Amino acid sequence: MSAAPVSDRRAVWRDLAERRLPEAARSRPDWPVRLDHCFARILLDHACGGPWRDHVRPPAHANMPADRLEAAIALGERVLAGEADLAALNRRSLAWRGKLRVAPPPTTLEGDGFRLRRWKPDDETAFAALNADPEVMAYCPAPFPEDVSRAQARFLDGSFAENGFGPWAVEWTGRFVGFVGAARLRHPLPLPGGRERDSPVELMWRLARDAWGQGLATRGARLALADVSTRCGVGAVIAFTAEGNRRSRKVMERLGMSFSGTFDHPAVPVGPLKAHVLYRLDLPA
Repeated sequence: MSAAPVSDRRAVWRDLAERRLPEAARSRPDWPVRLDHCFARILLDHACGGPWRDHVRPPAHANMPADRLEAAIALGERVLAGEADLAALNRRSLAWRGKLRVAPPPTTLEGDGFRLRRWKPDDETAFAALNADPEVMAYCPAPFPEDVSRAQARFLDGSFAENGFGPWAVEWTGRFVGFVGAARLRHPLPLPGGRERDSPVELMWRLARDAWGQGLATRGARLALADVSTRCGVGAVIAFTAEGNRRSRKVMERLGMSFSGTFDHPAVPVGPLKAHVLYRLDLPA
């Protein structure tokens, strides 16, 4: 890219962060920030994958690499168009900076004969075995390879740092048997709330086969929902699964969730698993 176009794009960035977004905020009382430097922080952090000053020396408008500047501009345009969740972006930026203002999660949530706890490094081996079981993964497109499974374990535990809540590891009979809990949707889905400014919170679970039939999904979900409601102020959750997954749908119904429609999951190939059902639950204030 030549010097002139780069200069032009830097001008576009400054206009976006210093004028257009702050002006739009005047009519958006739901936005968590109002000032130009806050918009710049959020967009630049996401363009860099962490606090932007760890990657680029200030001033950012002069020193940001062209590709990251374009990413920041594109994200800002999505915010203006209502296609990106500014509140979620702000939470993620603050979490990266260690400034997320959410009461810290407890070490464990104790149930009757089981407990929910934060993930441990040695959970990853058992989680990989669980995700390699074709019966456990019958309503996913395919079992997970070990490296994908280990990455997902770290991602699930990372939700606690990002949002203050996440899917808990389930410990039963003294061992790890899966997870249950809530996490904020990270990618838009064609469902109510999936493309709105406030990303829905998804209730999710996955348990090893030998832990089925013990009520762990339902009882664990109730524990997790009580925590996410009272400690984090989450007012509603959704859950979804393949249309034919009667086992998971029964858990949703036992939790009092209401059927809210169907959608085709964009990440699932065309076939019997593509059609998904959506359930919703409003939590007590």
